[in-house]
Amino acid sequence: MPPRPPRAWQRMLSGRRLDLLDPTPMDIEIGDIAHGLAFVARWNGQTHGDWPYSVAEHSLLVEQIFDRLNPGCEPRWRLAALLHDAPEYVIGDMISPVKAALGREYGAMDERLASAIHRRFGLPATLPVAIKRRIKAADRVSARLEAVTIAGFAAGEAVRLFPVPEAQLLPDLAITLRPPAETRAAYLERFAMLMGLIDGPA
Repeated sequence: MPPRPPRAWQRMLSGRRLDLLDPTPMDIEIGDIAHGLAFVARWNGQTHGDWPYSVAEHSLLVEQIFDRLNPGCEPRWRLAALLHDAPEYVIGDMISPVKAALGREYGAMDERLASAIHRRFGLPATLPVAIKRRIKAADRVSARLEAVTIAGFAAGEAVRLFPVPEAQLLPDLAITLRPPAETRAAYLERFAMLMGLIDGPA
């Protein structure tokens, strides 16, 4: 009898069974995403403060930056910004050097999950290139701020590793550190607000 293939799915708190190799939109729940991201630490947990800086908190900041840098942008693209790291609720947040070492397999898994998540919430499976670039720009602004505020990077080092046009460095941005339950609630609240804008008046 041939050996049974290794398990490639994870049971979610919602009861869903998510296949990491072949995810479907029906297996995606926003509650699972918000919960998972609120407990995944950015920077491998190497940050100052009494609470880890979670991917959920980072995602809220990136959506805020994206909105500020792209005033009047469609709400669905703000939703895409909020969900830009959503696959990490099951595959975790890996720093760039680790992603580079793992190569294409990690990237392919991330892309499959992102596609399923996007379809679940009414976004294109693959985002337009221009939107992806704008989200990446907001992500880089957030990384620059995080690096010097909580992750121990010197200013010059952060400028070199996270190049950002000076015009995009919004002076009043702040890093928030709070318990995971509060971050989870804030993420779900922002998601509901954006879905309301997308759906329009009832």
